Amino acid sequence: MVGPKNIQRPLLLPLSPIYRMAVAIRNLLFNLNLLRSESFRIPVISVGNITVGGTGKTPHVEMLIRYLSENYSPAVLSRGYKRKTKDFRLVSKNSLVSEVGDEPLQIKTHFPGIPVAVDANRVRGIKKLLKIKHKPNVIILDDAFQHRYVRPGLSILLVDFTRPVFNDVLLPAGNLREPWRNSRRAHILIVTKCPSNLSQTDKARFVEKLQPTLHHRVYFTGLTYGKPVPVFGDDRDTKGYKHLKKSGASLMLVTGIANPGPLIDFLQETLTLHDMLLFPDHHVFSQDDLKVMHERFHGLNGVEKYILVTAKDAVKLKELDIPEDMKKAIFQVPVKVEFIGRGEKSFLDRLNRYMKHGKAAGKA
Repeated sequence: MVGPKNIQRPLLLPLSPIYRMAVAIRNLLFNLNLLRSESFRIPVISVGNITVGGTGKTPHVEMLIRYLSENYSPAVLSRGYKRKTKDFRLVSKNSLVSEVGDEPLQIKTHFPGIPVAVDANRVRGIKKLLKIKHKPNVIILDDAFQHRYVRPGLSILLVDFTRPVFNDVLLPAGNLREPWRNSRRAHILIVTKCPSNLSQTDKARFVEKLQPTLHHRVYFTGLTYGKPVPVFGDDRDTKGYKHLKKSGASLMLVTGIANPGPLIDFLQETLTLHDMLLFPDHHVFSQDDLKVMHERFHGLNGVEKYILVTAKDAVKLKELDIPEDMKKAIFQVPVKVEFIGRGEKSFLDRLNRYMKHGKAAGKA
């Protein structure tokens, strides 16, 4: 768990102090109110991270939607990473990834009744959401820890267990967007992608290395995966899953996510992966990529062949002209967040306290 600095790009180390200075100046301007943060009367919950790459933000946003939908009317606001548009947009099931981004479209697909919007200007985005017909009474900001133009009432900061922040350095040499001490702006810390058998001793060691402030409460979560369901067809049909587990069935994993490791580990517990095609996070699949997938698919041995993808990849593949022989073989693997130990009740208590009384877990 604890080792040397996790330096990804050592040749860029001389540039990290310059990046640190730029981040420090920007934060100082906000702290001095020379750059202004705007607050809103309705609850605003930020979910973000302090590192580049996947920490499991989207599954945690979806977790919050499930919790909040029981008693409230939530909406989600994202910047829509890598979209080609720049204005405010409400996401619909018919939106294109190029218009709204892959993760907002994934969320809308999973929660069609929840307003999902994209806007790089989060202040403007919130104001526009408050004018829609079915006005929300709580807004979840996706990937907004560094977006200080909005002051959230509750800030949740995610930390990847498999890539400890205390072993990392600042961009561009490492993966930290800003120094870890700035985590004090958050109210809640969640250590994500933890193994299900994480012991109390390992938790205590990790927390000790994090050195949280007194107002922080640290939670631990893992990702739990469900039975693969068809991407093109009725997602309630799990008959195909039985074929995936057949001895002799050939399986290929295709992903465009930051860290496919936990998914690969899960799949290999019960299935045998015969091929893997791993693209960078937020990869936009092209027809050339599709040709490669098709060739690799037909290169698999056996009569029964299947392709496994994530939900984020599925929304992008749906926009391509998939050959019919391959279309029926593509399954997506559902993922949900699961608290490790007894943290769920405590987390929900804090969430409900904020929603009812406007009180976060501490001072940001």
